[in-house]
Amino acid sequence: MENRDEQLALAQKAMQSGDFPQGLALAEGVLAAEPGDGEALYMAAVALRYLKRHGEASDMLARLHAVMPEYGRAWQEAGHLARAEGNSAQAVAAFQRAVRFNPALDASWRALAELQSGPEARAAQAQAQRIASLPRELVAVTHHLHEGRVLRAEEICRHYLRANPKSVEGMRLLAQIGIKLGVLDDAEFLLESARVFEPENMQVRLDYIDALRRRQKFDRAREEAESLYESDPGNPLFQSHLAIESMQTGDYERAFSLFEQVLAKVPGDPATLTSRGHALKTTGETERAIESYRAAFSAKPDHGDAWYALANLKTYRFSDDEMARMEEQAARPDLAFMDRVHLSFALGKAHEDRENYADSFQHYERGNALKRAQTRYDADTMSAELAKQREVCTAELFASHEGAGHDAPDPIFILGLPRAGSTLLEQILASHSQVDGTLELPDILALAHRLRGRKAGQSLYPQVLHDLTSEQLEKFGQQYIENTAIHRQGAPFFIDKMPNNFRHIGLIHLILPNAKIIDARRAPMDCCFSGFKQLFAEGQEFTYGLTEIGRYFADYVDLMQHWDEVLPGKVLRVQHEDVLDDPEGQIRRMLDYCGLPFEEGCLNFHQTARAVRTASSEQVRQPINRSGQGAWVPYDPWLGDLRAALGFPG
Repeated sequence: MENRDEQLALAQKAMQSGDFPQGLALAEGVLAAEPGDGEALYMAAVALRYLKRHGEASDMLARLHAVMPEYGRAWQEAGHLARAEGNSAQAVAAFQRAVRFNPALDASWRALAELQSGPEARAAQAQAQRIASLPRELVAVTHHLHEGRVLRAEEICRHYLRANPKSVEGMRLLAQIGIKLGVLDDAEFLLESARVFEPENMQVRLDYIDALRRRQKFDRAREEAESLYESDPGNPLFQSHLAIESMQTGDYERAFSLFEQVLAKVPGDPATLTSRGHALKTTGETERAIESYRAAFSAKPDHGDAWYALANLKTYRFSDDEMARMEEQAARPDLAFMDRVHLSFALGKAHEDRENYADSFQHYERGNALKRAQTRYDADTMSAELAKQREVCTAELFASHEGAGHDAPDPIFILGLPRAGSTLLEQILASHSQVDGTLELPDILALAHRLRGRKAGQSLYPQVLHDLTSEQLEKFGQQYIENTAIHRQGAPFFIDKMPNNFRHIGLIHLILPNAKIIDARRAPMDCCFSGFKQLFAEGQEFTYGLTEIGRYFADYVDLMQHWDEVLPGKVLRVQHEDVLDDPEGQIRRMLDYCGLPFEEGCLNFHQTARAVRTASSEQVRQPINRSGQGAWVPYDPWLGDLRAALGFPG
């Protein structure tokens, strides 16, 4: 590593002094050992452009885009290269992508100001001037944040804020870092403070609404959006934000009215049409949702989000014409990154429905490869994190905290892996008169993030669980009950269906010893391949590779076995296949575990009217069926990596 860093430092020094051949040679030396080194690819591309070897520079950038698809500087360099070749339109497109992925790239803003005219040029010039006026520390924070060095960004930002405690931009950036790290309560506090200092700062207000929504404080987010809307009711941006927040609070009538207002001003806006489709899907108006999605990609044929939204209904079948249109868009070399991802997954589903399994797998693999490059998920790090739970959360730990925690029996945690049938179990239990269905609540994950702290760069969690006092455990449990109250409708019990909470069962038991925990388990190949086929809105980075998801499943099984050993009888395991075979028996088993009497409504769960926001929303509105069972079998020739990761014979 040191040799690599030294070589790149020398390459940078050579290029700064104008010695581009030497800079290129040093970068290529790094690439010989590691062909996917993003920093070396970037330096090589810059050197090649200055040496006027444009074709080779373009090839180097293509390699860089493949390994770091959202690296703003790479797109900035693509803009410089297109400009050097006299292609202004291509340069503008590249510079626009650059600032979307890193808004602190002042060279891109200046280039956009020079290459465009009218309002666009003035807006770009204003952004360039804004960046020039920022303290250099905050520009550095922005670069680190948008280039994936979040902890370094946090370190610089905190240091700057200690010296400048009233810096609104510093607070806003630290809040963005908090959101990236999942510390949502800190992000909310920072943005609330920034809003007090600069109440008219529009970006702060929009970020504050985003933070409130992520914390699932939907009523507060709507109040903020309502305030913005009232300041300028004709502003389509404010109308759109209020529509989304109205949707989150269940006021779909208001949301639909606002969406129509936006579309009256911006006819055919694909983002609004897609958002309206999501709202219609959530409320069960599937046919109208389909019409809205179709209108979105009719207005913008490369709007991948709408194509994937149709595929994600699970029940929709694409026509021959729609297939041809998707293939045409997917073949475009200039297709935006997320549009390519969305279209890859949509085409995977479309070919699957036609039993073209080889083509289907190729598209699913392409979409997953793109997401894998974007997220840079590390399976070794995750395995170590889950192993640490097994090492630290011992029977002795729980015995030492016996009798501690908050005694509320209200929560029913449904956890496991995504696509394992947890939405079905939630829909069944939420059909009971004494149980409120809620959402995938972030509160436990946020508490785990807070407990991590930082000591010499090392996480304090879960070791810190040994040091917590009874008073602290009681307080954390009480705060969980108070913070989640906003999602309840008055029933004595409620469901928290965050799948990844299985990593934190020890923490849950310590702060809420009377909570119920249900492990939604599904056959490994079915569960893993279903996750591989699914494009998640956020999180679940382990699903974007067959090896990665197989390893994660194996680690999950090991950790659940550990919880069974150290907390015997605490977790009820519900096997998805058992629910399919004997729904009434398994429903009665769950209700008995939760201490609830049997109700017929739980058997007729598909008739329960409630908003469902997960990928399984259409499926849980149908009676129990086996449509997803064995879906992996036709793909078996390509699933060797998954089998190996699960420890199955080849």
